Amino acid sequence: MKIVIVGTAHPFRGGLASYNQRLAKAFKDLGHEIHIETFTTQYPSFLFPGKTQFSSSSAPSDIKINRSFSSINPITWLKLGRRLRREKPDLVLFKFWLPFMGPAFGFIARLIKRNNHTRVITILDNVIPHEPRIGDVLFTKYYLKSSDAFVAMSSAVFNDLKKFNKDKPRIINPHPLFDNFGEPVTKQEACQFLDIDSNYNYLLFFGFIRGYKGLDILLNALDKEKMKKSNLKLIIAGEFYDDEEYYTDIIRSKDLESYIIGAHHFIKDEDVKYYFSAADVVVQPYKNATQSGVTQIAYQFNKPMIVTNVGGLPELVEDKKAGYLVDVNAQAICQAIENIYNSDTLEQMTNFVQKKKHSFAWETMVHNIFELKAQIS
Repeated sequence: MKIVIVGTAHPFRGGLASYNQRLAKAFKDLGHEIHIETFTTQYPSFLFPGKTQFSSSSAPSDIKINRSFSSINPITWLKLGRRLRREKPDLVLFKFWLPFMGPAFGFIARLIKRNNHTRVITILDNVIPHEPRIGDVLFTKYYLKSSDAFVAMSSAVFNDLKKFNKDKPRIINPHPLFDNFGEPVTKQEACQFLDIDSNYNYLLFFGFIRGYKGLDILLNALDKEKMKKSNLKLIIAGEFYDDEEYYTDIIRSKDLESYIIGAHHFIKDEDVKYYFSAADVVVQPYKNATQSGVTQIAYQFNKPMIVTNVGGLPELVEDKKAGYLVDVNAQAICQAIENIYNSDTLEQMTNFVQKKKHSFAWETMVHNIFELKAQIS
């Protein structure tokens, strides 16, 4: 089959780019012809909260990526839509995560479909964004009308889709395993790379730091005396997309400075394995969520998780097996941290995660996409 993915890819950084590139590889490994059309401009600089949108890692050598359109330039939408209409791919996949992209994606999709051959399927990270803005509903409606079918990454997203469309074919397929960050290394090697003491136990908070991800709840859950007793420290690995001072104030007020390892920058793909391999447990104290790629990185590196009972997170983390599912409050997180280091709980959960991760296969995602395509009239 001739397939095109339209969305984020190298030289842009982050989980969206990693996902699209890994999905492209999954199609290619099965013998399909595939490439990615990505942005010349993804976000205008004034809308981007981080330091840079661009990756410092090398481009994937086995996937063709064209930088062909800007999210804010309709002329580029016209050119790409017309070109793909002429090229007649069998399938075009859009990964939709933000209403801001609705006008560009919707315009391009409508042009492509005029060839009466190409089918458009959308992989939905979110339908309703975590941080709503004016225009979200209008932009989302415009885009969703252009798609022939949908892959929802969680039940929460699947249910949100019903508010916009109830008729088109759709499936739920959880985020496959993020296996593109390499294999686990020993804790000793990971700590040596990170220049931290391997004699400590480590919790890990990983990813962009935004209000809805609940780092403040996690910090308020930490108690200096309990951490000292448990020989425990917290690694915070990710760039602040929020007010950093707000979090440092919490750390200072609780006298936690010596128990926090801060890596407040974007973590390069090739370095991800060291942060996860150094940690015992990954903590996701989200205030709201649909799903999270961090969960699938944790599975790749055989790490139990403490996650809050929001959105699609409970679908991926079985309570008391792959980790702990807790309420969104500091006390519940504190108790889960204590419990996971009791007796042989950590070892048992690690073994469960190591076995469970094989159920999140990219081949399953590809198969389900083709099954969905067959349902499009």
